[in-house]
Amino acid sequence: MRALNTAATGMLAQQMNVEVISHNIANMNTTGYKRQRAEFQDLLYQSVERMGVNSSDAGTIVPTGVQVGLGVQAASIYRITEQGNLAQTGNRFDLAISGDGYFRVQMPSGEDAYTRAGNFAISPDGQLVTMDGYVLAPGVAIPQDARDVIVNQQGQVQVLMDGDPDPQIVGQLELATFFNEAGLEGMGDSLFRESAASGPASIGTPGSPGFGVIRQGFVETSNVNAVAEITALIQAQRAYEMNARVISASDEMMAASSNLR
Repeated sequence: MRALNTAATGMLAQQMNVEVISHNIANMNTTGYKRQRAEFQDLLYQSVERMGVNSSDAGTIVPTGVQVGLGVQAASIYRITEQGNLAQTGNRFDLAISGDGYFRVQMPSGEDAYTRAGNFAISPDGQLVTMDGYVLAPGVAIPQDARDVIVNQQGQVQVLMDGDPDPQIVGQLELATFFNEAGLEGMGDSLFRESAASGPASIGTPGSPGFGVIRQGFVETSNVNAVAEITALIQAQRAYEMNARVISASDEMMAASSNLR
């Protein structure tokens, strides 16, 4: 029976759906995390009788035909890049992007990575770095005798020095945008790399057209909605159970036919 294979594809699809939902829920408190959504499409159809063929010598045409679907398959796991809430931390090295853009990070391999997670720290040599020690590009050197660090909305990094009431500019942060943000390839550690699907990075200063602004002392929280994820989890569980019942019903029907005398 085709129903056995069809329901099996449905169970596999809902299993992937639950895996995506569980990943979202697990990252509810991950800084800068963007929730994902599993998307599906129907499989090929088996034509028992094709529509549009002649059904008689008089030229009559079969209007609909007979096509039996063979199930479902995963089409993509789409990343929802909507803005998360900004949470105030009071840490002067925490930076959040309000609007479009990604921080650019220099990896040890020399390639660029991109992130929305702005929970930065300072390295022993005064560089702004991620929690893994990767340098925020372009490198900004904070003097060790600086008594305060100020990052304005346009990404200018200023420091206050002892004996000097006026702030000194020591660097300029940059942001990167992509034509298709959902096409970025996830690397883990809240980092992404550009791909052929995302298109090349466009680099600009915060606050310029098409780029967000920097909020010092804030981080962007995950955009996962707990209520929506639990609702989706219940729907996926019920769909999985229904597909399992189809397999049970098909098995009972085959058992009944094999017991005919």
